[in-house]
Amino acid sequence: MNRPLSGLGLRQVINAAGTMTSLGAAAANEDAIRAASEILPRHVEMPDLQRAASRAIAAATGSEAGCVTACAASGITLAVAACMTGDDLARIERLPDTDGLRDETVLMKGHDCHFSGGIGQMIRLSGARVREIGSVNRATAYQLEGALGERTAAALYVVSHQTAQVGMIPLATFCETCHRHDIPVIVDAAAEYDLRGFLAAGADLVLYSAHKVLGGLTAGIIAGRKELVRACYLQELGIGRAMKVGKEAIAATIAVLERWERGDRAAVESAERERAELAIERLKPIPGLAVGPEPDPTGNPVTRVRIRVDADGTGPDAADLARALAADEPAIHVREHDSDPRSLQLDPCNLSDEEMRVVCDRIAAAMQRASRDTETFRASLPAAFGDWTATWPDGGPGQR
Repeated sequence: MNRPLSGLGLRQVINAAGTMTSLGAAAANEDAIRAASEILPRHVEMPDLQRAASRAIAAATGSEAGCVTACAASGITLAVAACMTGDDLARIERLPDTDGLRDETVLMKGHDCHFSGGIGQMIRLSGARVREIGSVNRATAYQLEGALGERTAAALYVVSHQTAQVGMIPLATFCETCHRHDIPVIVDAAAEYDLRGFLAAGADLVLYSAHKVLGGLTAGIIAGRKELVRACYLQELGIGRAMKVGKEAIAATIAVLERWERGDRAAVESAERERAELAIERLKPIPGLAVGPEPDPTGNPVTRVRIRVDADGTGPDAADLARALAADEPAIHVREHDSDPRSLQLDPCNLSDEEMRVVCDRIAAAMQRASRDTETFRASLPAAFGDWTATWPDGGPGQR
């Protein structure tokens, strides 16, 4: 396990939550680190570097072209902007002023999720307006059809565990409906493993994070139709200047895409599954816990561990356990942001077998402490990790 960075006062973190931006996303793999190190001392012509990235993205995704941006969230803003301006430089320069442009982006209400920012806000950053359809648990093709009109510039479809998982329009139907009206479809697939399926289903632009499942440096990938990708990259002459990406992140993105293409995904998935099974075996005997496998809600090939805390409702809850794990050294962060307040998950993707054992031992110790006196246990815990906004930069969870 890595030690804290010297001199910065940072705590050691064991990441059982997954590729969360709040924890620095994934640990960059050796190919990403090598590519970044090789290019950092050099000067390059950035359009040529982005051309190389376009070729790598096209090869990995089956797209006509691609480009790299600051992150997938900025990719939403740039993609919406591109659908409003095309490659018209005068229009690009005057965004976010959209006077006279098609400026509506259609979004299902069940897809307007919060990911430490809001999907709708990323759209509005371009100057576009959000046209929501449906309700939080139901959207239909006729509602989409009725929302498409002379003001519509684009439609955004979000693939995420944080969106509504039932009652939404299937992607193929969403694309077919939009394309009958010549409306481009943007898919936000930031944390998804499938690099080809969304374009194959009809999407015009697809957005990925380079720093999540791919294991690169912080960056976003835009893949899709050549004329729209070109319009996305040209936003660097306008609002995209505030979302530029460095040479090191572009080089690392090329490297991790090539690594993904040649990698043995089956072996990685098998190791992650065995790690989850190890946790289930170790945690099942602990009183107060109900433990089992949890498949990924969007179909990614990863099985997490679902831990229901105090199933009879008398002891500590999932939030208490998460706070206890984050409070000690090393800090352990778990996946605790879903809709069930009495459960949390362990994600095996960023853990070694050794770290998973440490996580299980710490859960057992915390539950033992809580069983002696739940109220004293709860009162001893610091604020949750996510409650940093009131005190930063003066202190907060993790500061001593």
